[in-house]
Amino acid sequence: MNENDLYSKLVDLYAEHALPADMENRMEAAAANSPELAEEMMTLRGAVDLLHAEEAPEFTEESYQRILLKMYARGVELQTKRPDPIHLQYQLPIQG
Repeated sequence: MNENDLYSKLVDLYAEHALPADMENRMEAAAANSPELAEEMMTLRGAVDLLHAEEAPEFTEESYQRILLKMYARGVELQTKRPDPIHLQYQLPIQG
């Protein structure tokens, strides 16, 4: 594996600002000699920065219900992974 292959595998970490400063400098120096690497680094970092700048969407109970209705309309059968609560397992006597 040559050095440019290594740098191309580190582009996602570069875009996230997760690399140490010395490694970022080495990648930027390598990008000066490789237009493909420079383009990938620039576009991915720009996209990540833009996504971080946007506010997170608000997830409300209404959103949850809308998603459930769409899933039911498409035929998805949902099953919970947790067992029934213990208090539902007792047989209660019928009062007469």
